[in-house]
Amino acid sequence: MVRAMSELTTEGLSDRTTRERLIDLIRQILGPPAASRPLPIDARLSELGMSSIKMVNLMLAIEVEFGLTIPQAEITPENFESIVSVERLVRRLGASSGGG
Repeated sequence: MVRAMSELTTEGLSDRTTRERLIDLIRQILGPPAASRPLPIDARLSELGMSSIKMVNLMLAIEVEFGLTIPQAEITPENFESIVSVERLVRRLGASSGGG
């Protein structure tokens, strides 16, 4: 698993981790209040202010940022519960598509 994590980190923007890129996307979608406060990686995205419309925007932004497609079967509350769960999804989809 460490190898897959380093491969995802070194592809594309080598100095930014998958988690950093996700946090940046989430901050952009949540708007200004989120930019000035810490975002706990295990907090529920809904508790951070992520509405259903913002969640759709997050899914689309993830697909663009990481160059992958999120299959319908993967669009579940569990996969989009927190930063950690979204990160796991992105890593899994990136590994299964041969890149990230």
